[in-house]
Parts: sequence; C-alpha cells; structure tokens
Amino acid sequence: MRSTIKLFVLATLATAAGSLLPAEAAQPKFPHPTPGGPAPVAEPDVAGPENIDHLDVTVRPDGGTRDGIEIFYDRTSHTASGEKPAAMRQFVFLFDKSIRFTPEAFPTCDRATFEAGGPAACPPGSKVGSGQADLYPSTVAEVAVFNTKYANGRRGVLITVPAGGLVLENTFEPVVGKYRADYRWGSDELANPSTVPPQDRAATTRFQVSFGATITEGGRTHSFAETSAKPGKPLDFGLWSHFVTGQVALPEDRTIRPW
Repeated sequence: MRSTIKLFVLATLATAAGSLLPAEAAQPKFPHPTPGGPAPVAEPDVAGPENIDHLDVTVRPDGGTRDGIEIFYDRTSHTASGEKPAAMRQFVFLFDKSIRFTPEAFPTCDRATFEAGGPAACPPGSKVGSGQADLYPSTVAEVAVFNTKYANGRRGVLITVPAGGLVLENTFEPVVGKYRADYRWGSDELANPSTVPPQDRAATTRFQVSFGATITEGGRTHSFAETSAKPGKPLDFGLWSHFVTGQVALPEDRTIRPW
C-alpha cells in the first residue's frame, strides 16, 4: 500500500528565478473536487502551522453482497513543531471511480433527530459507519456515521461524535475535472459555523471513519457501498482537505481488492 502526500498552501507562488508567470502562479494545484456541493461560510484565512497529513485506506468485504465493501479511512495530522494542527474548514472524501453507494436502500436519520436523542434516536439500520476521533492534545471520542437525506433531496451521511454532540453534514457529490481520472464520488463535509476564532478551534491528530453497512429486507440484502473493480485491481482514495489557514492538502492512498 502506498500513500502520497501532496501539500499546497494557497498563496502567491514564486520561484527564486521567477520562472512562473503570474497567471500560472494563480492556478491552485488542488482545485475543489466537488464545487457543486454546499459552500463553506466565508471567512478570512488565519496565520497558523502547516499541517502534515497522511492517509491510509483499507477495504474489506462487508459480508452482505458479492461486491459490497466497507471502506476505512485513517487520516493522521501533525505539525513540524508539534503544536496543534490547523482546524479543518472543509473535507472531501474521494472514492475510487469503481465505487457506488445505495443510500436509498437504507433508513435515514436527520440532524434534528440525532441532536434531540443521540444515536439511539436514529432508526435501526441507518448507521452506515463508525470510527474514532483523536483531538489535540489527548482526547479520544467514538465516531458514528448515519445515512441521511436533506430537505433539498441531496443524499449523504452525518458524521457524528456522539459524546460531544458534534454533527458534520456530508453530501455525496460527483467529482469534476482532473479528479475524474481516479474518482467518481466525493463525500463533501463542511465544518459547522462557529463563533470560536479559527485559530482556537479543535483539531484532530487522527481521524478514523468507515463507510459501509448491509441491510436485509424482504429476503434481499443490500450493501451501502459496492465496487465494480475486479479482484486484484487497485482502488484509489483521497481526502481533499482545506484548513482555516488557507492550506489545501490532498493525501491519497491506493489499495487492492483482494477477493
């Protein structure tokens, strides 16, 4: 398994020799992969450390259908100085172009229901993932993922930290441009609006989350996530990350479908 770390700071690019033209320098190395999704709250970037991110992704059969899978993202983040990493502004989980989701086959849980009663209030079968959040400097909390449908008809998931009552809304969005070479769908996640100054917001040093579940109704089993890739074929994943400092990172990983 390999992991390629690509980091880019949104600022004016220049070289010692001045070899880049202004128009070239203005082009972002990692443009937004799902611009059709919700837009984050506009706020100025703040000074802060550069995050050094790494991504490991594993895939295993979900045990429900022939092509059903569970996808496990494991993101780590640190800084060269050891100080708190910059908080996120927006994440987009990027899925291999062979992967499709079937959220319509699963019950849904909306944000209001979760916030009113926690995970127990969500309908049975609506949980489609889990994980763990390690917050700087030493807090560890369970993560739970619920299938959801928004008022505008968009499909997606709620990535939640029940212990803290945190709910992060994700929408499934098709990727655009150069990302279509490797990916098909992205799970577009925005940080919640906050009155806390960006430099003081919580940040994770490790975030593990899975996408995948099964449900059986009327004698038929459905998988939340499926892949059309053949055994032995590589699957590509990424995590487009925009931080409050303006930095954009795109750690990526590749794994093989072994079964």
